[in-house]
Amino acid sequence: MARVETERKGRSLVVTINRPDVRNCVDGETAQLLFEAVEFFRRDPDLDVLVLTGAGDVSFCAGADLKNVESLAARPGVEESGPMGISRITDLDKPTIAAVNGYCLAGGLELACWCDFRISSRSASFGDPARRWGVPLIDGGTQRLPGIVGLGNALYMIETGIVIDAGRALQMGLVQEVVPDGQALPRALELAEAMSRYPRVSLRNDRRAVYEGLSLPIVEGIRLEADIHRSSLTAPELSDGLRQYAADRRPPFPRPPHGP
Repeated sequence: MARVETERKGRSLVVTINRPDVRNCVDGETAQLLFEAVEFFRRDPDLDVLVLTGAGDVSFCAGADLKNVESLAARPGVEESGPMGISRITDLDKPTIAAVNGYCLAGGLELACWCDFRISSRSASFGDPARRWGVPLIDGGTQRLPGIVGLGNALYMIETGIVIDAGRALQMGLVQEVVPDGQALPRALELAEAMSRYPRVSLRNDRRAVYEGLSLPIVEGIRLEADIHRSSLTAPELSDGLRQYAADRRPPFPRPPHGP
């Protein structure tokens, strides 16, 4: 049984951490397989969205395998891609979604924050309890979490090691939707399917402009946005889309859930 499984779903790739017996903790072999899955997704022009999830309903990922932590540091390429396999990959040009079921802790929280946004099951929980053993956040948590939930909320989670439920995570903005248990992956795939139907040049350029503009002053960010979108404005998909609009053809778009 592979420690990471991949499955095509239309134009999406589902990447599943498959170690439910240890709450989907990541060791060196698992980290390498995650890296390989992301690189496969990167190279395949027929895949538009990656959905990251964990096997079973108990855990998305409870972090690094602390009983085999040496294997993470020994993995070839760890300095470039990160101990958990993918956290230091910052040049992916296609959308990613985390479908979170159960525990999303420590390095698992960092993996979820690596994704563009997060869909959570109602019983999911989030936090960094590895704080108790002095395990640092070295898979992007100190850099991504403040941008997602704000400085105070990030330091609250990082410094206290507190574990919060899905409702509090939604309130903070850590997750974007809370759905019934067992529905996080189907909902993520529903959104991924809708995203894959959109014209891809402008969507990917919007995503790129967001990430590359995060650290820029507003004047430079606006200039960056204009530069990036030169290709969007000349893409054939824009002309086709405007013709659809003029012909009153309105493709459907997803609606948010009614509530947690």
